Amino acid sequence: MKIAIIGTGNVAWHLGMAFENAGHVVCAIAGRNPNEVHALASIFYNAEPIIGTNLSDLQLDVAIICVSDDAIEEVAQNLALPPDCVLAHSSGSIPLSSLGYAQTENIGVFYPLQTFTKGKKVEFDSIPICIEADNSGALKVLETLAKSISNTVAPLNSKERGILHLSAVFASNFSNHMLTLSKGILEQNQMDYDLLKPLIIETINKSLSQGPEFAQTGPAKRGDVETLDKQYQALLPDPDTAELYKAISQHILDYYSAD
Repeated sequence: MKIAIIGTGNVAWHLGMAFENAGHVVCAIAGRNPNEVHALASIFYNAEPIIGTNLSDLQLDVAIICVSDDAIEEVAQNLALPPDCVLAHSSGSIPLSSLGYAQTENIGVFYPLQTFTKGKKVEFDSIPICIEADNSGALKVLETLAKSISNTVAPLNSKERGILHLSAVFASNFSNHMLTLSKGILEQNQMDYDLLKPLIIETINKSLSQGPEFAQTGPAKRGDVETLDKQYQALLPDPDTAELYKAISQHILDYYSAD
């Protein structure tokens, strides 16, 4: 397929690489920042750098918007596309209706469920691609494209995709923030974060193999109130973190006391 990518961030980089590795042609990289557009376009074989949103002169099968969530609707409204091009965005939380004012009837969503860092390659065949479209023709195009780069393709409507994205925030974003806090506690006491890494790896592995509800351990799971209070007191110099510890511990206590 001939594909244009609108955006120059992490998702744009990764999707472009995945498409090209699967034999598709990344025809264009479009965006507002000339330096970023030219830099990203230069890594692909045939990508034309487009400053702005006029893609009407290109031969395209699919154009994918890979910009911040709050910019998707505005970008879609201002895009000029060739006839029959399917336009999709790559967001997990933004509904399909955000593309309703685009200059095409073929709109959809192409959402890879993964956390991305530009330059750090991932194995796309194991990443779920969630797709949605407003007509069967556009859905077929997006399904074919998704199956060319991934072994897991999930047709989800906007509500289902929003629920999945919310779940992913807990699984990824919140978990990462907890690790940031744990690292900070050690660093404040001149201790090495590497000491925690085997525990982190085993925790994730057990969660995936046993289920997180069965892998849970710790003082809150045991109902060890004395240890919980001691650790809460130790965190009081940082009141925000102390209250977060208290709230999460109470939630764990309540969850397992209900069993």
